[in-house]
Formats: sequence, structure tokens, C-alpha cells
Amino acid sequence: MNSPALKEWSAAVRALLDGRQTVLLRKGGIHEKRFALDPAAAAAAPFLLFPTVAHSHAQRVRPEHRDLLAPDGQEADSTEEAVVLRAGAKVVAAVQVNRPEAIEEIADLHIWTAESVRADRLDFRPRHRLTVLVVQAHPLAVPIRLPRTPEHAGCASWVQLAAPQDFGAPVHDAQTLAAIAGRVRDSVG
Repeated sequence: MNSPALKEWSAAVRALLDGRQTVLLRKGGIHEKRFALDPAAAAAAPFLLFPTVAHSHAQRVRPEHRDLLAPDGQEADSTEEAVVLRAGAKVVAAVQVNRPEAIEEIADLHIWTAESVRADRLDFRPRHRLTVLVVQAHPLAVPIRLPRTPEHAGCASWVQLAAPQDFGAPVHDAQTLAAIAGRVRDSVG
């Protein structure tokens, strides 16, 4: 079974599962012209979250969320040999950022520093608009460990994985996420 998987920082995946984060900020990878929802995701179907990690993530995450970078007693979800999938999500709303000066108004919906949002998202490829994805996160019923393959490499947003989508109950209910989507639209849309 092939499933679409969105690449996202491992700390952000953990924050989604913890309920600390409800949005993802996307512009697309270096090898993409711009971010686009996978056709399955565009139809509001759930997709897997593929954890990524880099040493520079520590300074890009606000101090109160740095515990997500190296959870005590847990193996890293993303290594050179394997990845551990723990979550999936579905897009509740995709809002293009038309008012970047208001991006700080939604800072409590994610774990990134203001500097990281500015440098890594807003200023990266300035001709392309940033998209805020309001997502409904779901833990996987059982985490899946996959060997890392060459197909997982590169700066692309989406990968296809031979993995089932066996999701648990959502972290946040639809009503909560609809309110967050409205707030995002009012702030930056």
C-alpha cells in the first residue's frame, strides 16, 4: 500500500501529537517550484508525517518546546538508517499568507521561533507565498519503523511510502480546528 507522506521536522510532528501545534507553515522544498498539496491530501484524505531532523533545529524551536527535540529515553525518529512514523494528519484548511506582517499573531499555534519563521519560511523564496496548513493530527495506532532509502532523500515536501495508515483518534476535534482555521484566515489570510 502506497501512502503519501509529508516531510516535517520531527519536533513539529511530536508537537502536533502533544497538541502544542495545530499548523504547518509550507513553501516547498528546494527541488519544488512551490508547495502543493498532494492530490490525496487535497481531497482531505489523511496522509502520513515523515519525520526529519537537522542539528540546526534546536535554535529554530522556541525554548519552551525544545524538550521535543530529544525526548528523554526515546530513540530519534529520523536517523541515517531508518525513520519512525508516529503520526498522520489531514488538512482542515490551507491559507495563503497575504499579510506576512501579521504572522506573529499565530505564533502560539506552532513551536518555531519568530526568527525561524522569518528566515526559513517568509524570506525563503520571497516571490512565493507561504501557506499555513491547519491540520488535524492523528497518532498511528502502532508506530512504523522503515529503513531509509534513496527515495526519501532530497528537499521535496512529499514522499510515497509503502506503509499502512492505521490512525488513532484525532488530537483535536473538528470544531476546535475550524475555529483555529478562522483565526488563521483573519490574521494572515
